[in-house]
Amino acid sequence: MGCASSVYVLGKKKKVPVPELVVFVPSLWIPAHSDVQRPLTGSIPNDLADKLTCLRNQILLVAEDTGGSAIPELRRALEEYLPLLIGLTGQGLEELVEFKWKNLEDRRQETCVANSLFELLSVIHMMAVLTLSEANSVMIPKDYSGTGVRIISTDCKREAVDLLLKASGFLEFCFKEVIPRIPPEIKMKLPKDFQEGVLESISIQALGQGTEIQLGLAVESQKASLSVKRRLACEQLIYYSQAFRCLAEVDYGYSFGKKHIWFIKWKFLEAKAASYYYHGLFLDKASEPSSHISAVCCFLAAEEFLMHSKKALLSFCLAPPVTRDPPLWGAMKHLHQKIPEVASRKSQMYGYLLEEEKALQALPELPDFQLSLRPDDYQLPEIDTTWDSKSWEIQSQTLKDHLKDCEEIET
Repeated sequence: MGCASSVYVLGKKKKVPVPELVVFVPSLWIPAHSDVQRPLTGSIPNDLADKLTCLRNQILLVAEDTGGSAIPELRRALEEYLPLLIGLTGQGLEELVEFKWKNLEDRRQETCVANSLFELLSVIHMMAVLTLSEANSVMIPKDYSGTGVRIISTDCKREAVDLLLKASGFLEFCFKEVIPRIPPEIKMKLPKDFQEGVLESISIQALGQGTEIQLGLAVESQKASLSVKRRLACEQLIYYSQAFRCLAEVDYGYSFGKKHIWFIKWKFLEAKAASYYYHGLFLDKASEPSSHISAVCCFLAAEEFLMHSKKALLSFCLAPPVTRDPPLWGAMKHLHQKIPEVASRKSQMYGYLLEEEKALQALPELPDFQLSLRPDDYQLPEIDTTWDSKSWEIQSQTLKDHLKDCEEIET
């Protein structure tokens, strides 16, 4: 999953690495061997076809050799490949090459599509997954000792937010710009991981995770007001609600589908607990008895949602592939202690009001806020100048070469 690993000792036999996810990282799809050069012979210059083939093979080899962990090298190769690939999405060349991609975690999953827009979609999806994997690594300290105490620098948190916005932008480009251009008969051949609802859900939840990190920074800051914390918690809740709704009509058979759903449920419940806690604090500042009653209802609801979030976290960790329970960090590290304390104290303090005004014991509605985070605006790079057809010198294929190619295909 492109996530950091920890090591647990099971019994006394052997050490088994158990990965940890702070940021949800979808399954990584990488290029599989495809014959790019032969179908393009006679349509584009040989040196251009050679360059396309070499760069694609480089991405394949690095991804396979490193399991997708060599993120800087893969990003450079993908960014170098894209300007060349864009030339294949026009000029009547879209369906000449059969592009193959495979799931790195499950090699049995392989998709072959004769359409360059599928290749473009796969490349940008790979860039998004690598970026999410990098954000996950940033949020897991390299010197983590397994003591349950996690210290992440402010710079790392801000870097993670930037990476999440970037990944969200990649995915938004996929489902808004690329997929709508793919013919319906080709869409039916796409991997289930590339369903529009799945891509949109992961894009939106990345914004939710960015907001979660911002809430953690606000909790740690003495300058952040209660209003700011409440707004961030409520925004986080809205993002996860939207991410879950995106999955309403998708086929859950995509890679890590069940795990993905449990991740959203876990984060949704945490966000709901945080939202009601901070809304309760806000209401409790008023002097009216009704406000105190509403505040207590919020605190008790927050405690209940927190309890359910712990169960959802366990289900997430156990859903395949199994991952380790991450230590508490950010806002939830603070709220796991504060919510039970405040709920207990305020219930005792205003218990008499709850008994006297039972009709007012309704859970108040949370305020609605305009969402702050947006995906980064991703634009395709300029097409490589090699595609300038005015300078092309296309070599015609001899009969001997043609017959040789046919023999290689048959064998």
